[in-house]
Amino acid sequence: MSEMGDFNARIVEEFRSNAGKVGGQFDGAPLLLLHHFGARTNTERVNPVMYQPIEGGFAIFASKAGAPDNPDWYHNLVAHPETTVEVGAEVVPVRARVAKGDERTEIWEKQKRNWSGFADYERNTDREIPVVILERAA
Repeated sequence: MSEMGDFNARIVEEFRSNAGKVGGQFDGAPLLLLHHFGARTNTERVNPVMYQPIEGGFAIFASKAGAPDNPDWYHNLVAHPETTVEVGAEVVPVRARVAKGDERTEIWEKQKRNWSGFADYERNTDREIPVVILERAA
């Protein structure tokens, strides 16, 4: 398993062992576990992701710490938007869509105000960091 895979696996295990609470660099951060399916492979994967609660769901950010490309999970959600997230001890069915225009701007600016690392990510890349809305499914 890659170093990032090991890191994610440890976070996932801690999240599930503590009803969504994670320490270390994520202490106090709103985290969810994002389930997604490979765009080409359809293999299920799980990634811990910071989120912002919004009306009717959650906003997540394809920052990849300011890397020049989007994270794999972003491409996977675009290809397969119906999925689930784990929030605390709850499993929530959601449908993903990419926020655009004023909706994106409002959510993104709030995220940067609340978590300054996201402003750093933005400064480190030339791409617009996508904001993905995870709307609770019926």
